[in-house]
Amino acid sequence: MSRIADRFAALKREGRGALVTYLQAYDPDPATSLAILRGLPGAGVDVIEIGMPFTDPMADGPSIQKSALRALKAGATLSRVLALVRDLRREDATTPVVLMGYLNPILSYGVDRFCTDAAASGVDGLIVVDVPPEEADEIEPQARAAGLDMIRLIAPTTDDARLPRVLAATTGFVYYVSITGITGTRSASTADLAAAIPRIRRHTALPVCIGFGIRSPAQAAEAARIADGAVVGTALVDTLAASLDEAGRARPDTVRVVLDGVRSLAEAVRTGR
Repeated sequence: MSRIADRFAALKREGRGALVTYLQAYDPDPATSLAILRGLPGAGVDVIEIGMPFTDPMADGPSIQKSALRALKAGATLSRVLALVRDLRREDATTPVVLMGYLNPILSYGVDRFCTDAAASGVDGLIVVDVPPEEADEIEPQARAAGLDMIRLIAPTTDDARLPRVLAATTGFVYYVSITGITGTRSASTADLAAAIPRIRRHTALPVCIGFGIRSPAQAAEAARIADGAVVGTALVDTLAASLDEAGRARPDTVRVVLDGVRSLAEAVRTGR
């Protein structure tokens, strides 16, 4: 079993949902980024999602776009993101790590080489936002050969005809995008989520995590109660950004501030059922 499958199986035995957090690699600098990533499991994170900075993140809202620009300014490249994961793995051999991003940087790196290097660095799964299942042959065979899970996005607009096809191409867990549009702009209602998740479960036994629009501990707890986990990204990126100085540099308390926010989310998720 993969680390992702192991973690969700353990959480199911414990009777609680997962907290999945997203932060951009190298934001605002490599040392601060690594310090935050290393602190996430101790703060209560179950799955670490790391953004691969890209110049044109079309699915992301303004907060994550700015985060990507900070990361690129700090020197982020795909090879350096993988090195960051290797550094993280020196202290943590068990927490699942998922890379989220876009296909263009992977194509530039070389798909075969990327999948091999990602697995060797300790990556467990990939979310490639702009590769639908119909174009999965661009990366899926290489990812599968390297032992990487391919985590798919399911949107409210994914109809009943297409849903089974998308889910059949998914491994690891299902990422339910709870809103239409870009990240961090609004939130779905409880009624919408309560209707959407059973529809997905009819077609897959994989865990389902809800993301896009989860900003508060209460929303995270609700998502983890309705589904199998909550994905929080923009809220943490905003917390990090608010902690920076006027020049966009980390302050002495940046790591603590971000991890304190994570602890609040984790406590809510752990007590939400």
